[in-house]
Amino acid sequence: MSRLPVEAFIALRYLRPRRTFVSVITVISAIGVMLGVAVLIIVISVMSGFDKEWRDKILGFNAHLKIYQLDPNTFRETLFTDYAKAQQIVAANKKVLGVAPFVSGQVMLKTDPAGGGDAQQLAPMMLGLDPVDAGKVSVLPKSMIAGAFDLSGNGLILGEQLASGLNVTVGDRVNIYSPKTIEQMQKTHGQTNEQLTLPDEYEVRGIFDVGFAEYNSSVIVVSLENAQQLNNVGDSVRGLQILLTDAFQADMVRDELRPLLGPNYQFITWREENKRLFNALSVEKNMMFFLLFFIMIVAAFGIVNSQITFVVQKTHEIGILKAIGASDRQVLWIFLSQSMVIAVLGVLSGLGFALLALQYRNEFLALLRKVTGIELLPAAIYQTPELPVWIQPMDIAVICGTAFVACVLAGMFPAWKASRLQPVEALRYE
Repeated sequence: MSRLPVEAFIALRYLRPRRTFVSVITVISAIGVMLGVAVLIIVISVMSGFDKEWRDKILGFNAHLKIYQLDPNTFRETLFTDYAKAQQIVAANKKVLGVAPFVSGQVMLKTDPAGGGDAQQLAPMMLGLDPVDAGKVSVLPKSMIAGAFDLSGNGLILGEQLASGLNVTVGDRVNIYSPKTIEQMQKTHGQTNEQLTLPDEYEVRGIFDVGFAEYNSSVIVVSLENAQQLNNVGDSVRGLQILLTDAFQADMVRDELRPLLGPNYQFITWREENKRLFNALSVEKNMMFFLLFFIMIVAAFGIVNSQITFVVQKTHEIGILKAIGASDRQVLWIFLSQSMVIAVLGVLSGLGFALLALQYRNEFLALLRKVTGIELLPAAIYQTPELPVWIQPMDIAVICGTAFVACVLAGMFPAWKASRLQPVEALRYE
């Protein structure tokens, strides 16, 4: 005798493959569930992969936490004067891996072609770092693709795309017009004592690639001392960059440091600094989940259709079961168990298909590129040579769980109708 409950035993007997139209509908319903689960897992995992890849690249260039000093009267950002003391307090925290001062500001950069070609002008963001501490809070020293991370003297490094746009390479010289230089020129412009203020000349010592186009195309890096001179801030800095053992503990570290430093400091976490980007990714991921979940709704309607057809076909058997003493609950569980079996088969096969597709995703993209000649993942746009994937167990659990529940609920109505069928009505024409 089978150890299965009688309801499950009869449900499995009914689901045994036969050459009938109902069996074909049942198979199609299971395939619909499989495709819905697979598409959801693939899309959500790819979007999570892009989220993780961009976060890693942003956190590689930027610090996990930044501290700025506020004016006690206006509570607006001001120059960080006594940053050495604050740096010691921050470094004492066990969750801090590194802390370094920085100076940032926009400058005008103009090339000085040696061969007499056309000069190029751009207004990048200048970042001043201490060459000794830069490696503690940034991947810049390890991201050089040409030259070296050398900020000594009047040396600078810049991003790959910015170097390409300026048509400069290692060893070329560029002129930097700082805010101080431009301000001096504006003060004497049009006056009898108008003075010509010469820009500061710098040498390109290296070119970096941090894997993020926004930084590669808009940032130049000089030494902290040179940045202070260009921005005319003396010995002050703009703020402190902090690298943590875990980027997701930024809020916790901020709450720990706030009472130690006092009220006249502003803390900006990496999430707050890149709020628009990560919020957009989160909204897109959630939107794709809800839109693609309609595939599961379609699959659920397939289950409803197959179960209604099955109930009509088995009306005679239902009448016999009721006549020999089967309760409404037992009949309901017979047909509801069928929906559960279809759901389990569809969810498991969809999970397996999705994991297989994600495993060979790049080979599939390469095949499509070879056959169609279309680049589906342009590296110039997405800044990645391969399709990123991050399979999160929680996402898998939510997708599989909601798919299973939707399928079971879809079979609830036909099962309920079967349980309400009276033996007299089922056997009236027998």
